[in-house]
Amino acid sequence: MADAESSKALSGLLNGIAQSRYYGNTEITEELLKRELYPELPADEFRALHDKMQGIIKSIVSADMDLNHVDAFLTAQTKKQGGITADQSLVIAKFWRNHKKKIRESVINQSKWEKGLQSLKWRIDVKSQSRHTDQVNSSAAIVEMEIGTKDQDSEFLCLELDETKMNEILKKLSEVEESLAALTHIS
Repeated sequence: MADAESSKALSGLLNGIAQSRYYGNTEITEELLKRELYPELPADEFRALHDKMQGIIKSIVSADMDLNHVDAFLTAQTKKQGGITADQSLVIAKFWRNHKKKIRESVINQSKWEKGLQSLKWRIDVKSQSRHTDQVNSSAAIVEMEIGTKDQDSEFLCLELDETKMNEILKKLSEVEESLAALTHIS
């Protein structure tokens, strides 16, 4: 029973660290975590546990470890002097399986300085009316882009491209792709 309770408390601690550090929940403090999860643990021991768990999570997040790497990393931590127990390793691995995607998205969003492309929609239309008769029945690409951040209102950009402009854009995109491939040595 004590193992189940300690696993539950550790899981709560890991969730609390994620809430305060990665999800921006300012209501979750170290004092709150100690009071709610480890009330009988002396303050210095709780601080040591908190700092150890925060360091482990930080290492996992900064390396963007997949589940195999996490297992290897946690195994190494169990064998290290002053490391973690096997039970703690299981709780941390379960925590990472459940939170990896959300924490990764949070870290990426926190590192963005500028607005980004939120969505892109496109379609091909055929003009049925125009001021110039030579443009009737010609195709046009309609491109709609949403630019912004998740926290702020987005801006929308709508482009109408004829076949010539579309071919120019595709050529430029192809050149960008070739340049990126050359820089990253990817074929």
